[in-house]
Parts: sequence; C-alpha cells; structure tokens
Amino acid sequence: MRSGHRLGRRFGWLWAAYGTSALGTWLAFGAFPLIALRVLHAGPAEVAALSAVGTAVGAAVAVPLGPWVEFRRKRPVLIAMDLVRCAALLTIPAAFVLGALTFLQLLLVSVVVAAADIIFRAASGAYLKTLLPAGDLLVANARFESTAWSTTIVGPPLGGAAIGLLGPVVTVVADAVSYLLSALGIRATAGPESPPEHRRAARMRAGDLLDGWRYILADATLRPLFFNTAAFNGLVMAAEPLLAVLMLGRLHFAPWQYGLAFAAPSIGGLLGSRLARPLATRFGQHRVLVAAGALRALWPLGLAFLGPGTGGLLLVMGVELGLIFCCGVFNPVYATYRLERTAPDRVTRALTAWQVTTRASTALLTALWGVLGSLLGPRTAIALAGVLLLATPLLLPRRAPAPAGETPGRSAHLNSGV
Repeated sequence: MRSGHRLGRRFGWLWAAYGTSALGTWLAFGAFPLIALRVLHAGPAEVAALSAVGTAVGAAVAVPLGPWVEFRRKRPVLIAMDLVRCAALLTIPAAFVLGALTFLQLLLVSVVVAAADIIFRAASGAYLKTLLPAGDLLVANARFESTAWSTTIVGPPLGGAAIGLLGPVVTVVADAVSYLLSALGIRATAGPESPPEHRRAARMRAGDLLDGWRYILADATLRPLFFNTAAFNGLVMAAEPLLAVLMLGRLHFAPWQYGLAFAAPSIGGLLGSRLARPLATRFGQHRVLVAAGALRALWPLGLAFLGPGTGGLLLVMGVELGLIFCCGVFNPVYATYRLERTAPDRVTRALTAWQVTTRASTALLTALWGVLGSLLGPRTAIALAGVLLLATPLLLPRRAPAPAGETPGRSAHLNSGV
C-alpha cells in the first residue's frame, strides 16, 4: 500500500467537496416532486415532466458547453458550476417565502441544475486526471464511489425526517448550502494547474459540438463501454418508477418499507467500492470490469418475481444488494478505465458527451417503459427490462486495450483536428 494511499492535501479538499455536495443532494432527494405536489398542487403529468423535461433540456443545454470548457482551466469551472447550482436552488426558498413560487420556476431550476451537474462532472474528471498520477486514479475513484454510497445510506433518511418536520423547501436550502461549501472546498485545492491546449479556431463551429461523440466512437475500447453504460443505466432507471407502482400500489408496501428496500442495500455499494482496487490489482482492471459488468446485469430480472409481505421485501433487498455491490466494484474501475483511455485534451468533451447520452437515454427509456407499463402491466415491463439487461454484457470491451496512444489509427484520429 504505497505511501498509505495518501493522495495529498489537494485531493483531500476535492474529496471533501464531493462528499459535501453528495450529502446535500441526497438530503434533498425527492424535494422537487414534493414541492410540486404539496406546495403547487401539481398533477402526475406535471411531476413526471419535472423530472424528464428537466433532465432532457439540461442535457441539451450542456452540449455546447463541453467543447467550451475543454479549453478553460477546470478548477474555476468547477467553482462556477457549484455557485450556479447554489444560486439556482436558492431562488426556490426565496420565491416560496415571497409567495411567488411557480411550476415554471421549478422546471427552469431543474434544467439549470441538470446542465451544471453535467458540466461539473465532465470538468471534474479532467481536473482529477491533472491532479493525480495515473496510478492513483483508481484509488481516488474508489474513494469517491465509497463516499457516494455512504451519503446514499445517510442522506435520504435524514432528508425525509427534515421534510417531515420542516417541509421540502428546507432540504433545498441544505442542498444549496452544500454546493457553496463544495465551491469553498474546491477553492482550497489551490495549486498549479496546467494550462489547457489553445483552440485552433477562434470561434466554435457547429461541428465542434460533436467532438466528444466522434472521439468516443472512434475508440475501439470506449465505444462498447459507452453503449453499455447508456443501455444499462437507462434500463435500470426505466424500471424504477414501475417498481414503485408495483410495491406501493398493487402489493401495498408501506412507504418506509419501500425506502428501506433501497437504502439498506446501499451498504453493498460501500463494500464493493472498498474491494474494487484490491480486485483490480490481483486480476487486472479489464477482467474486473468485464466480470462486475456482467454480474450486475443478472440481478434486476429477479424483481419481476416480487410478491407481497416480508418475503417480497427480502427479495427486493437481496436483488438490490447484489446489484449495488456489483455496481460498487464496477463503477470506480470503469471511471478509471475511461479516464486512462481518454487523451488529456479530450477528457471534458468526451465526458460531456457521455453524460448527455446517458441522461438522454435514461429519460427516453423511462418514458417508453411508462407506456409499456400501462399497456403490459408493471410486472411484465420490469421483466422485459430485466431480460434486455442480460444482453448488455455483450457491449463490454472483450479485450484488454493497448496503452492509450498505441491503438491502430488512434494517432491519426488525434491529429485530425476533429
């Protein structure tokens, strides 16, 4: 364990900033739909639109920002995105106090937050790659993953209690403050940052917007991983609303049971993220990536056999535990694998394209599965998603890649000025 895996003060501040904002996000989990329902008396269609439209439009807004951010220093961008999210969220309690809160404002804030979140994630990947040597990226990503699952366990129960006592608007304030604290943490990482490569053309061209997608699709390793991520995330998330309908509606589970079914298994993600590096060290990143990626696809089909009572609750918790454990192993290895395969001057554009595609496919598949759930019933639609997920391992990279820069044809692509 080289140097006790100490990644330095600057990473420590970045890690603290990540944990703070992640906790704030989970504290406010479900706050927007609750505000729409309880404060604005919105209907089901409006609540659904709040999630789907906010995500889709936010992804569209982020598309031109990726190429722009690529040629900017990443630390100021990260601070700016945190402050944008903080300011946007604070408009909600301000309007609420003044009695001027509207559904349109909620929708606009969700768009701004979604776009800023995509850019933040893309820029943070590029910043992390400049902050640490390649050998430490897996350690860093495993720590981020562990923190993510820890806040998933703690945040929703605390947020639910706060909503019950003080209302959903208070958790939005907490989320906004978490972004402010995150910005301060990132500011504390002050240190040298390599200047980005200068753009060749003075102005951005329309074709520049597709740079991230071109880069990913031209890489024989990134391309299958890209499609695997979009398909897996989209299908898993598409089944979530139908599972809620099945559990809370037809099977009459109590809300606390529904929450417990997803909160408790998050411990599996914490355990998986702790094992990711030892497994990758022993078996190699590629083997762990493929094995964990294949195993995570096996679990969701079990949700189609959900029944009532304690047995049904234990089934959901068991399936989610297995799924989340495999994701806990997969995610940090996948994040490291992706960063290592992406040239430093393409990271932001590639990660923006990745985030935009994943979120757009999730929104599209969620809407499609909502229609299928209405036509076929929630259980059948959940089963269909589970069956299709069994095919997603076919999209994982089959061979360990050559070191970045040694793939045939790659140098020509990098020098083509895409």
